[in-house]
Amino acid sequence: MNKESRVLGLIGITKKAGKIACGIEAVEETIKMQKARLVLIATDASEKTKQNVTYCCVKYHIPIAIFSTIESISNAIGKSNKAVISIKDKNLGEEIYKIICGGGAIG
Repeated sequence: MNKESRVLGLIGITKKAGKIACGIEAVEETIKMQKARLVLIATDASEKTKQNVTYCCVKYHIPIAIFSTIESISNAIGKSNKAVISIKDKNLGEEIYKIICGGGAIG
């Protein structure tokens, strides 16, 4: 199983557990409330979206990763046209980050 498939599978599990926020407004709210453990932005998201969400993540010290496409992320969570999601579960967020970045745990 390749890296993208593993991450998308974990995103699906996270969604079923109710530990995902999707869409810019919901994601920014979880960031500001310090509930986001990891934020994922699709590679094909608009530059403005990438800049705004990245700024918010940096300001609140939330890990961020650019990953996959809007279509793939949307399919993994059963929604349409979602370019930004936040993972609200610490363990799943760390595991997804490790797979994407190929490194150790965040934090």
